[in-house]
Amino acid sequence: MSTQDKVIAIIAEQAVLEPSDVTLDSTLEDLGIDSLGLVESIFAIEEEFDITIPFNANEPEQSDFDISTVAAIIAGIDKLVAEKNS
Repeated sequence: MSTQDKVIAIIAEQAVLEPSDVTLDSTLEDLGIDSLGLVESIFAIEEEFDITIPFNANEPEQSDFDISTVAAIIAGIDKLVAEKNS
């Protein structure tokens, strides 16, 4: 399963949607994911990929991790995984 497929599955589970309902252009807000769902998604992603996402739920605008769209989240995860493996 690719990074994209894993992330979409995690986000779909949090949004109580089918993975096919989640597109790369979707925002978490579009999918109905609130701040608690965001934190739960981040924890699930960190566990799945064995990474630490530099994200402060209290100050999301201060984070270097872009959560604007599903595609941005996937790109951020790919970067963190590459850094971890280098």
